[in-house]
Amino acid sequence: MVYDWFNRTSGAADQGVADNGAPEPNPSQDGPQADPSSPSGEPVDGDAAALEWAKQAYARLKAQQDAAKQEAAKQEEAKVEQVAAPVAPQGLSLLEQAAAQRVERQQAIAAPEPAQSPPADRPPNPTATEPELGAFDDTFTWSAEVLAAQGKRIDQVSLEEIDWLSRLRQGLEKTRQGFVTQLLENLGDDPLTPEVLDDLEGTLLRADVGVKATDQVLEALRKRLNEEVVDPSEGIRFLKEQLRGILDQPIQASAHALLAPQRDRLNVWLMVGVNGVGKTTTLGKLANLAVRSGYSCLIAAADTFRAAAVQQVQVWGDRSDVPVIANPSANADPAAVVFDAIGAAKAKGTELVLVDTAGRLQTKHNLMEELAKVRRIIDRLAPDAVVESLLVLDASQGQNGLRQAMAFAKAAGLTGVVLTKLDGSARGGVALAVASEAGLPIRFVGAGEGIRDLRPFNSFEFVEALLGG
Repeated sequence: MVYDWFNRTSGAADQGVADNGAPEPNPSQDGPQADPSSPSGEPVDGDAAALEWAKQAYARLKAQQDAAKQEAAKQEEAKVEQVAAPVAPQGLSLLEQAAAQRVERQQAIAAPEPAQSPPADRPPNPTATEPELGAFDDTFTWSAEVLAAQGKRIDQVSLEEIDWLSRLRQGLEKTRQGFVTQLLENLGDDPLTPEVLDDLEGTLLRADVGVKATDQVLEALRKRLNEEVVDPSEGIRFLKEQLRGILDQPIQASAHALLAPQRDRLNVWLMVGVNGVGKTTTLGKLANLAVRSGYSCLIAAADTFRAAAVQQVQVWGDRSDVPVIANPSANADPAAVVFDAIGAAKAKGTELVLVDTAGRLQTKHNLMEELAKVRRIIDRLAPDAVVESLLVLDASQGQNGLRQAMAFAKAAGLTGVVLTKLDGSARGGVALAVASEAGLPIRFVGAGEGIRDLRPFNSFEFVEALLGG
């Protein structure tokens, strides 16, 4: 089944609207939308309701997975039965049929074994790595609660989303351990005080949240303290609300809650950034995400300077069966590759062209001019195309990544950021610095090395994984 990650829908039954036509609950609320009573009709408290909701979601996904396995087994058995016995020629006697079958068996035994081709040097096809439903544990319960808090009904919970949330939670583990541990130590069990806020300031800055975002959060907390006594649990809830507001501000300013290719129209997304941040890997994951979401996609291998860059792009294209347009010549003109890719996309009616560009320092004027040349080619050949310029940032670089964002935003006309390598970093807070100081919307986050470890950014899920995981 196609799951459209760009629009967070999974078929006609899940269009973000309830069966009675009512809109879904506000995703900013903090509690799961569980029924207030147990299956037996007895009232239950909030925690018990959330647990019961998660159990029902798990049971439904388990039944779906078991039914899918049974159907696959039946199809396999049917294939085996079709080739199990050779069909005897019509019009022959029983003795003649037996003799013919004996000759076929002898020929099969005497025939030489087919030569085994060497294994291809390429990653496995992504269809072989479908997510599996694991145990009903704390990770599943947390993931289900996050989906419920965003207004998902039990029949709308998908295994794809559960799988991603567990990966995101795991990817932010290092950040959460350092950040939340210090946060809880500062808050303690007593109401918030000005001294506690001073300690919180240091915690936020050490997590690379950035000066501007830290000042904004502390100012809101101090204003709240002047109005009423704030206990630790309310302080954390209020902190989550402030962090989500910072992350959502540039997204709301862009007028697009989720960055998605427009259907039946050419979309061109350029991936830019310095060397080593994972542009090509991110592009390969985006290609897989687009194909799995039902879009037609094409890759332009415009990084023509780095050794083996084109071959790396080709491997990622093969993994998702996405065609790659490249020029095998050494030091080929990147603009010429984009020229060919745009022509091929227009001829085939492709919806999304992903352009891999060479890594460059934001201080190199000639390389920045090359980006401008690529953009001119796109504007000339496809003036009606929707063009996005996405900066790929390595979260482990912290404030250095923020400086890159600021410089690229001026030189490359950025429209968004892809934050990668959250799994290997204790600096997940840099997302807040990028949003507040660079004013750029975070569009995608990568929380692992697998092909499924990149998904559209969701501020609610990110903050919950950061503070409530």
